[in-house]
Amino acid sequence: MSIRILQFGTTGQLARELLAQARDFDVEITGLSRAEADFADPQAVAQRLAGTKADLVVIAAAYTAVDLAETEPELARRVNAQTPAAIAAALGADGPALVSISTDFVFDGAKGSAYLETDAPRPLNVYGASKLAGEQVVRAACPRSLVLRTSWVVSSHGRNFVKTMLRLAGEGRPIKVVDDQLGRPTSARDLARFILSQAGRLAAAPAGDPVFGVCHFANVGEVSWKGLAEAVFELALGAEAPKVAASSTAEFAAPAVRPARSTLDTGKLERVFGVTPRPWREALADIVVELQTVERSAA
Repeated sequence: MSIRILQFGTTGQLARELLAQARDFDVEITGLSRAEADFADPQAVAQRLAGTKADLVVIAAAYTAVDLAETEPELARRVNAQTPAAIAAALGADGPALVSISTDFVFDGAKGSAYLETDAPRPLNVYGASKLAGEQVVRAACPRSLVLRTSWVVSSHGRNFVKTMLRLAGEGRPIKVVDDQLGRPTSARDLARFILSQAGRLAAAPAGDPVFGVCHFANVGEVSWKGLAEAVFELALGAEAPKVAASSTAEFAAPAVRPARSTLDTGKLERVFGVTPRPWREALADIVVELQTVERSAA
């Protein structure tokens, strides 16, 4: 029998990929939009779970405006912590299993090597603090919950770094990108397919199973934002790729402080789930091809 998934969120990068990729798996997925479940209203969202027949609930909605969160801390916390807490409490110990998405920004980037799930979080900004609070309340209220931390999410749709870089290249202006922040890019599609591939196992696992708790998912390989931009241009434009100048984080003076090296270790993912993510460059190549195919189709 197909695994029934109830998904909160329909427009974000991961949410769209979950809905699109579900056709390749033995699942029945229902996505709830913001109009149907507004995360600014925790109790109203929790009420959507009353009488649910779902086997698995996925939270693919979030407040992700990192800089804006510095001036909207209450809204960021409500969306990223209070509403997930209400969902987790509604599910409790006896309801469907829960998957919640978190971020590398729960870390301060000062470790000097890749972060393990057991490393102590220390967020530097409001967004990271709101996501960490969400992790903690979800795990406390729902013992059958999997918190997936991910990083630098990219895809062929929505607002993301890849599309921004290609837009800037098309405008023909000089391009300067931060070169002192390191991390692991993550394909939204790869993350979605991982979640869908594990839906049956998560739905059937009892509390205390190793599949629950905190786990990291990111494509393999560490790179700076500048290095990622150069890879985007090389894959998309080849010999016509523009030169990318290096910038420091300090030059941009963004409202929210970013971790310098928020690289996530995925050893637990491999041990518990038997999954090794593919290299980020391979995933990026697929995204570039898809974007170029869309452009050709629109021409």
